[in-house]
This record gives sequence, structure tokens and C-alpha cells, in this order.
Amino acid sequence: MTSHERVVSTRGARAIETNKVIRNTYSLLSLTLAFSAIMAGVAMATNAPPMPWFLVLGGYFGLLFLTNALKNSAWGLLSVFALTGFMGYTLGPLISFYLTAVSNGGQIVMTAFGGTAAIFIGLSAYALTTRKDFSFMGGFLFAGILVAFLAGLGALVFQLPGLMLAVSAMFVLLMSAFILYQTSALVHGGETNYIMATVGLYIAIYNLFTSLLHLLMAFGGDD
Repeated sequence: MTSHERVVSTRGARAIETNKVIRNTYSLLSLTLAFSAIMAGVAMATNAPPMPWFLVLGGYFGLLFLTNALKNSAWGLLSVFALTGFMGYTLGPLISFYLTAVSNGGQIVMTAFGGTAAIFIGLSAYALTTRKDFSFMGGFLFAGILVAFLAGLGALVFQLPGLMLAVSAMFVLLMSAFILYQTSALVHGGETNYIMATVGLYIAIYNLFTSLLHLLMAFGGDD
């Protein structure tokens, strides 16, 4: 085999592996989103009260750490379902609140859901079809998400609604950019573990949905 043939063969093998990772990621993402929706429905049906923010963060970071530690084993699949199921359960009381807090709560929830789906599908399709490399956004996203997270935590602790709105707007932009970044990493081989790719995309969708809910309630909710 000539050097050119070896290069072609290597590229072909990498393309097959990349397509496999992409396929596994979106298959697992679909399953985790469905499971998350079921857990949200369970929380709503049982009138589960909202969890304290520190328990939500503790559960989230604990399960995220566990998933990262188990990402290369079959236990990682159980862990990712535990993480997304937990996050879905915490979403239930929030959706119940929006449905009952204002007269057009149902419209707000559906608009946020539709907006999240449109943004995710549109950006994912763009990154997959154009195959542009968005890896340059990595440092910016890390810094931006860290700043937004700390600002959101401060707004929550000190009850600053104006800052919370600003943080929600920041998260809409940051999570949209993260979808491009994560999808690009799948396409170009920067992310080869479909479990962690699924977790990244799920978290982006979750934060995008909750941020849109907050913004729509603030600017479109009927008193």
C-alpha cells in the first residue's frame, strides 16, 4: 500500500468513526430528552415542590462528575440517565409554576419549547452541513459561562431580578454558541466520547429552555 493509499484509508476510518460518534450522540440525546420529559411529568403530576438551589447544584455537579468518571464504561450510560432524569425532575416544579402563575402560562411554555427546538435544530444543522470549525470559541465560552454562572448565583442569593434577566439573556447567547462549538467538535473529532457530547448538548438545551422561559415570562407574561 502506497503512502497516498494509507492516508486515504486513515481518513476513511476516521470519517466512519466520526459518523458513529455523531449517530450515537444524537440517539442518546433523544433518549435522555425523552426520559427527562418523563421525569418532569412525574414531578408535575405529584406536585413536587421546587428543590432548594443548593441541592439542585449539588445534585447536578455530583452527577456530572460521576458521569465524567464513568464515561468510558457501560456505567456511564446509567449515570447520564441519572443526571438527565434528575435535571428533568427539577424542571417539573418550574414548568408547573409558569403554567399557573399567569393566564398565558401554557403559551409561554410552548413558545419556549418551540424556540429551544428551533434554535437547537437550526444551529446543529448549520454546523453539521457547513462543517465549519468553531473550536476557536472554546476559551470565550468557558469564560462567559463561568461569569454568567457566578452572576446568576449572585442574583439568586441576593434576589436581584434585573440581573437575573441579564443572566438569562447571556445564557441564551452562550448556549447557542455552545451548541455550535459542541457540534463542531463532533464533526472535526475534537469530541470522541458520545456520552460527554450528549451531556454537553443536553445541558445547553436545558439552560436554553429555562432561560427562554424566564425571559418570556418577564416580557410576555399576563398579570
